[in-house]
Amino acid sequence: MQKRHKDRRQYFEEQSITTEKYVIPFIEKSIPITKNTLVLEIGCGEGGNLFPFIEKGCIVTGVDMNANKIKNANLFYANYTETNKPTFVLTDIYDWETDQKFDVIMLRDVLEHIHNQEKFLKFVKKFLKPDGKLFLGFPPWQNPYGGHQQMFDSTIARLPFIHLLPTKLYTWILRKLKESEKEIEAIVEIKETRITIERFYKIIRDQNYTISNSTFYFINPNYEIKFGLKPRKQLRIITKIPWLRNLLITTCYVTLETRTKQTKNE
Repeated sequence: MQKRHKDRRQYFEEQSITTEKYVIPFIEKSIPITKNTLVLEIGCGEGGNLFPFIEKGCIVTGVDMNANKIKNANLFYANYTETNKPTFVLTDIYDWETDQKFDVIMLRDVLEHIHNQEKFLKFVKKFLKPDGKLFLGFPPWQNPYGGHQQMFDSTIARLPFIHLLPTKLYTWILRKLKESEKEIEAIVEIKETRITIERFYKIIRDQNYTISNSTFYFINPNYEIKFGLKPRKQLRIITKIPWLRNLLITTCYVTLETRTKQTKNE
């Protein structure tokens, strides 16, 4: 794994910067973010995405099933003395027992890792207030680095579209390059859970969501802090062309809300 992914403090700070600069302003187009806002992040990791919400006075909760990440989250916030100190819960979201409802649920770079995304998006409704918003930021599977190969140490990290190779061939190449089995397993999982824009639209229609706002990027906002590249939205005409758009969009920002009757999204 590349150095920047190993340095969890650096990763925390990168997430925080991007969320403050791009994610929160995007969410605020659909719902105000105030000191009364209740925020839940599923797959929170060390809690970097939550820090800008905390600075705004929000009451935040992070849930993750990775014990090391939750341990780091509690460590990183150990000296935070404000009254709205975050709560971190170590659990599989399906096992979490709570009656609390949230104004905003965050899913940033999480959906592409989840098996049975239909079941998941149906399930998380139980945590959303009736007028709440669900934010998702996810990379379409077929984009140049949609397989997360940039996480590897070898030259394969710089090869766009390499993740679209057949699984057996791809894993054979990774082993020849002496990538770790743990990282190979993570990459194979993303191949298994692959998400396209078309399938995402179908899932949210089937699960009775409607889109309150969406932006599709040619250059991911997170690339600014990672690589010094200025974020750039994809041309609207490209975002409307099925299948082609998956190749030319590096991330999708979407806010969803529940609806009481079926309407057409796209």
